[in-house]
Amino acid sequence: MTTTQTTPVALISGAASGIGLALAKNYAQRGVKVVGGFYPADPHDPKRAAAEVEALGGDALWLPLDVAETESVNAFVAAAIAHFGRIDYVVANAGVLRRAPIAEMSDDRWNEMLNVDLTGVMRCFRATAPHLGEGASLVAVSSIAGGVYGWQDHAHYAAAKAGIPGICRSMAVELAPKGVRCNAVIPGLIETPQSLDKENSLGPEGLAKASRVIPLGRPGRADEVANLISFLTSDASSYLTGQSLIIDGGLTVRWPE
Repeated sequence: MTTTQTTPVALISGAASGIGLALAKNYAQRGVKVVGGFYPADPHDPKRAAAEVEALGGDALWLPLDVAETESVNAFVAAAIAHFGRIDYVVANAGVLRRAPIAEMSDDRWNEMLNVDLTGVMRCFRATAPHLGEGASLVAVSSIAGGVYGWQDHAHYAAAKAGIPGICRSMAVELAPKGVRCNAVIPGLIETPQSLDKENSLGPEGLAKASRVIPLGRPGRADEVANLISFLTSDASSYLTGQSLIIDGGLTVRWPE
């Protein structure tokens, strides 16, 4: 398949909010068809997400998806193929964030986090790889927590996010003979429902405080990360694969003061 001959189709996990929803809206404006996966137990309303995408003229199919379950991922991909007949872009974006000091880190907490945030990426790539051809592109969303920095009380989250660039590098090599690319995106401090959760993440006050050490002076927006992912799945990045791109407003290159 080639993305230039027919309208491309993008699969997005975690598409009902944050970066995933921003990307679905970006694709709607580009004329890319979307299969948006949402986790039914989340508080985010997929009907509202669908309405926002449709308002931009998007052609989208919304389906329940639990990336922690192989059967759910396989059914999601099968439904996408049955509906649109092709897959061109795969964005593994779904993830959870839970605070847990290492002294309180049970095996169950550790395994649950990695099962969603790391193995969930593998499941999405594994299920879609047989359907991808020339010009297709895979992207997984990592984090500067683990991808660059450590984060106290979040060792399980950081470990999962640190593994994502490794998956993407290996997939880039494995799928290159098919003309398929794979890259990781490493967002910095981005204002999303996840980062605004003051129990498990920074919360509004923490984000505002962090803005003082970000060279651009503010947290990033979900649509700014979506713009980068959209670029990575477009023909404009046709020679870019196996890379991990940091989008953080300059946070990781600032000299400590």
